[in-house]
Amino acid sequence: MLDTRHIGTDLPAFDVAVEKGRLRFFAKATGQDDPVYTDEAAARAAGHRTLPVPPTFFFCLEMDGPRPAAMRELLGIDIARVLHGEQAFVYHAMAYAGDVLRFEPRIVDIYARKGGALEFVLRETRVTDAAGGLVAELRTTTVVRNG
Repeated sequence: MLDTRHIGTDLPAFDVAVEKGRLRFFAKATGQDDPVYTDEAAARAAGHRTLPVPPTFFFCLEMDGPRPAAMRELLGIDIARVLHGEQAFVYHAMAYAGDVLRFEPRIVDIYARKGGALEFVLRETRVTDAAGGLVAELRTTTVVRNG
């Protein structure tokens, strides 16, 4: 069973630079056909300062942290038992290519269902810009299969 004493634990914070090439690749891979995500002139014509971060791309940026497995390591979770349960995003401000964003993840809940056959770890991550302004809040549920 996962140790619920880790509820409230802050995981290592880190900074990630948003790169134009990755934004374009993600937009193409996810079928974003709006040129604001791939063409800087189209982005500026739409009122953006450069290429904006597409919806859900924060999940990819969060994986760029120096220790993407920090939560699993802390909790002793075997990757072979992990399922991706859910993710949600609350957007507060636009982010753009060239921005450096700070990610601050925290374990906010650990609970079991089905008599402990499934355990759930809820992680919330605050994403802020270089000035400390809140850009987004990420919420990820990891499911751990036992047995």
